[in-house]
Amino acid sequence: MQAARRRAQALKAHVPQATDAAYNPNTGLVCIRLSNGIVIGLPAAQTLGLETASTENLSAIRISPSGYGIHFPKLDVDIYLPALMEGIFGTKAWMTERGRKGGQAKTKAKQAAARANGKLGGRPRKNADAEPKSNRRAA
Repeated sequence: MQAARRRAQALKAHVPQATDAAYNPNTGLVCIRLSNGIVIGLPAAQTLGLETASTENLSAIRISPSGYGIHFPKLDVDIYLPALMEGIFGTKAWMTERGRKGGQAKTKAKQAAARANGKLGGRPRKNADAEPKSNRRAA
């Protein structure tokens, strides 16, 4: 128990705690005010468990007694602030899926960049005649 208390004190020394939290339906952000005065805007649409929630469900927010957790009682979703501050918006699988979808974006800027790269010759071709590195001899 004493070791857990020491870890909690060490965490308090360098990780700010939540003092207030509210959902802003105009921006789609869950705004979390921290004990150091910084406000974090968490995009609900990109956060595991919040992505399809209604404004009513997102508006009910509770801060844990430690100040390190944000709880959405109507959704039964908890967010751990130290992980959030490291940029983790969900499980590893969730984050991987979000990254994969982002890479598949079909924006006009991405299309223009692909065309410009194609005009420069595109991706270099592999040389079928080249010897594998493992077969090369030292001179």
